[in-house]
Amino acid sequence: MKSLLIAAIAFLPSMAAAETLSPVNAHGFDFISIEGEALPLEQFRGKAVLVVNTASRCGFTHQYDALQALWSDYRDQGLVVLGVPSNDFGSQERGTEAEIKEFCEVNFAIDFPMTSKVKVKGADAHPFYRWAAKELGAKAKPRWNFHKYLIAPDGALVGWFPSSTAPNAKQVVTQVEAHLPGQMESGS
Repeated sequence: MKSLLIAAIAFLPSMAAAETLSPVNAHGFDFISIEGEALPLEQFRGKAVLVVNTASRCGFTHQYDALQALWSDYRDQGLVVLGVPSNDFGSQERGTEAEIKEFCEVNFAIDFPMTSKVKVKGADAHPFYRWAAKELGAKAKPRWNFHKYLIAPDGALVGWFPSSTAPNAKQVVTQVEAHLPGQMESGS
């Protein structure tokens, strides 16, 4: 009995540590902005967030136009588009943060928030991406640039869209509209 009690007590700190490492929703994760400042997802509590891993030299790079349009159309209603540059697929995001930011501003007039460059796949993936894959399953992992995750205002991960689904596709817009602040409560 004594050894069982000791084992239980020894197990408690590891349980607490596991809970600390695994947030219950997206608001528990932090990024670094492309400008080098802290970018906690907690600051987007109460808003819908479309998280998109991006790359400047990809066949899907033209999606920046549709992402900017989506942001422009819905930001006043509570949507945040968050660009997450990554060099994980085809080495298509080789630039520095300053070069990425300039490319996006000059070529696509991007003014939605962006993070510093991170890994989105594998054991070294940013914790948000590891959590998202755990939450939604292996099928929902990014397989290429411009993979999209949708976060509800309460921080729940509510969907994903593959790279081939444009940001202005009906299924993306419909899900974004359904998860804007106020829409979930009113049942609209």
